[in-house]
Amino acid sequence: MGKWIISLSTCVGLILATAANAGPISKDAYDAEKDRIAATAKADKAACASMTGNAKDICVEQARAKEKVAKAENEADYKDTEKARYNARVAKAEGDYAVAKEKCDDLSGNRKDVCVKEAKSAQVRAKQDAKVAHVSNEANKTAAVKKDDVRKDAMEDKRDAEYKVAIEKCDALSGAAKDTCVSQAKAKYGR
Repeated sequence: MGKWIISLSTCVGLILATAANAGPISKDAYDAEKDRIAATAKADKAACASMTGNAKDICVEQARAKEKVAKAENEADYKDTEKARYNARVAKAEGDYAVAKEKCDDLSGNRKDVCVKEAKSAQVRAKQDAKVAHVSNEANKTAAVKKDDVRKDAMEDKRDAEYKVAIEKCDALSGAAKDTCVSQAKAKYGR
C-alpha cells in the first residue's frame, strides 16, 4: 500500500508541475470548474450511500479527498502562484493520508498499526516533498531575477569597456579623423 501511495503522489506531483507551467485560468473558467467540482463531489458522495461499513467510510473519504484536491488544484490554476501550487500538493498529501488511514480500519492489531504508520510516513514524505518543491521553485524564481540583473550589469560593463577601447583607438588619430572616430564610437555605444 505504501508503494501505491508514493506512486500516486509522484504522478500527481508531475501533473501539478505540468499544470503550473500552463499559466493562470480565467475567472469564468475558475467558476465553471468550481461548479463542476461541486457536482462531481455530490455524485461521488451519493454513490457511497448504497455501501455499508468501512467500505462506505472509505468511499466517503475518497470523495472528500478528491473534492479537496480538485478545489486546491483549481485555486492553484486560477491564482498561478507557487504558494497555491504548494497548497494543492499539501491537500493531495492530506487526502491520500485520510483515505489510507480509513483503509487501515479494515485491519486489526499490529497489521493495523503498521498500516497507519505507513500512511503517516507517506503523508510526511509527500508534505516534505511539497515543501522542497516550493522552496526550490521560489529559489529558482529569485535566482532567475538575480541572473537577469547580473546579465544586465555584465552587458553594461562590457559595453563600457568596448567604448573605452574605441575611444582609445581614436586617440591615435588627430583632427577631423579623430572627431569622426569619436562620434562613431559614441553613436555605436549610445553615448
